Amino acid sequence: MSKLERRLSTSVLVIGTGGSGLRAAIELAERGVDVLAVGKRPKLDAHTSLAAGGINAALGTMDAEDSWQQHAADTIKESYLLANPHTVQIVAQGAARGIHDLERFGMGFAREEDGRISQRFFGAHKYRRTAFAGDYTGLEIQRALVRRATQLSVPILDTVYITRLLVRDNVVFGAYGFDVNDGTRYLVHADAVILAAGGHTRIWRRTSSRRDENTGDSFRLAVLAGARLRDPELVQFHPSGILEPENAAGTLVSEAARGEGGILRNAVGERFMERYDPERMELSTRDRVALAAYTEIKQGRGTPNGGVWLDVSHLPRETIMNRLPRVYQMMLELQMRDITTSPMEIAPTAHYSMGGVWVRPEDHGTDVAGLYAIGEAASGLHGANRLGGNSLIELLVYGRIVGATVADYTAGLDAQRRSREAVGEARAEIDGLLSADGRENVRALQRAIRNTMTEHAGVVRDEQGLRTGLTELGAIEDRMTDIGVHPDIAGYQDLAHAFDLKASALAARATLEAALERRETRGCHNRSDYPNLDPTLQVNLVWSPTAGIVREEIPPVPTEIAELMQDVSTVGKLVE
Repeated sequence: MSKLERRLSTSVLVIGTGGSGLRAAIELAERGVDVLAVGKRPKLDAHTSLAAGGINAALGTMDAEDSWQQHAADTIKESYLLANPHTVQIVAQGAARGIHDLERFGMGFAREEDGRISQRFFGAHKYRRTAFAGDYTGLEIQRALVRRATQLSVPILDTVYITRLLVRDNVVFGAYGFDVNDGTRYLVHADAVILAAGGHTRIWRRTSSRRDENTGDSFRLAVLAGARLRDPELVQFHPSGILEPENAAGTLVSEAARGEGGILRNAVGERFMERYDPERMELSTRDRVALAAYTEIKQGRGTPNGGVWLDVSHLPRETIMNRLPRVYQMMLELQMRDITTSPMEIAPTAHYSMGGVWVRPEDHGTDVAGLYAIGEAASGLHGANRLGGNSLIELLVYGRIVGATVADYTAGLDAQRRSREAVGEARAEIDGLLSADGRENVRALQRAIRNTMTEHAGVVRDEQGLRTGLTELGAIEDRMTDIGVHPDIAGYQDLAHAFDLKASALAARATLEAALERRETRGCHNRSDYPNLDPTLQVNLVWSPTAGIVREEIPPVPTEIAELMQDVSTVGKLVE
């Protein structure tokens, strides 16, 4: 068992090597600030690389009348008025610059014949404002960012699992972790820490996240450090995750498939979106399409596997090959299915954490001095429903802003005080797990959490189910005191899974407690026992293990944005 401990010092530590973490690291490096990025999975395979559909900015290349104000209005409207207007304004105003940054880093966007960046329609946008690269936009963005970080010689350690943030007197001074391959410990001293380690969608059974990612790591690290979570119950279920094979269940079929003209049918052959959003049909918002599919399946009109059909076979083969190459390839590889001739079987899948660590809109700072959170780890932009394409632009806008803010923060520090106790606790936690030889299997407990969340906190929820979920979670937490951890010749994955489990349990508790408190139906959050929107719940729910849930008022929407917002329709919202 490796007891080697490496000590590193850096001005800024970035945890997570996806889009937001790399963008922040690039900003810091371009400003000459010493930065280290660490992640627990290969940097070219971070979760960002899975994003397919595109990235939003009101460039006006296709629809000249588009504006950042309209982008902001669409975002707030679709958030069901839970997005923070300041956050939304910052992203919408900074979006064009985010796109230009990507061009500067060598990203290849799809273009019109005259050289303009192409933009496509995404559900619930008033204008075409989603730029893309085929249906592998996220992968292209990730590659461009990795390339730029490499040019700037940003050190990236992508086999290090961070287990604790190190805090003294509510000021962060670094982090502790281990190498997932050989168990080497890492003690990293840093003047500031940027948390960019994703969300918590892996705590559901069917999810668009791969194994061992988005297990709630950001939430646990932040909360143990003294930060809080906002709206953890607001989780977006993407309408189209595949059902087979079992080991790939939940893998996304890009919304581009609906954007390009794909049609949804139930097992009886009906085009069911006519019932839920006759005007927008398949181009409706994610929450409505997911709820529609869920309702069809629940009411017995689903396929034998519990799904619905998404069909693009009526489109010209050329369109499919040019616009949906990744979907075509994926379905061939996973199911030997040719989507130019046959439909795809899909169902809603846990996709995106719209809530996350509580941060200030202007600089994404948390309650802990020197600790910042960005990307899916953070909260504020999406409210109760995220516009497709908004998450990728958020990474770029706030990656840049937080990088700049942190550069100033570290430059202004007189000194950095450390705490031997904090380091001792982090060491002891790993030591304790490595000597744990209990009867409970970590993987089995992870599965138990996923079953509980799927059963009681999925697309539709109710009081009784959520309370049952909390009871089941309590029993799982009791069993977690008796786990066994056994690193083997292949590495320390078992130890990593034990920390994933701790994170998942915390994220599940926050989600269930907040979902119980939000007694209304709003956006992605459907309560069958409270089918209507409750105006008194137009607030953010802020969770911590000590204070429980506190309601937070949302600032008013600026007039120039409010004037462009159309009413949020409730058509297709009611389930029962």
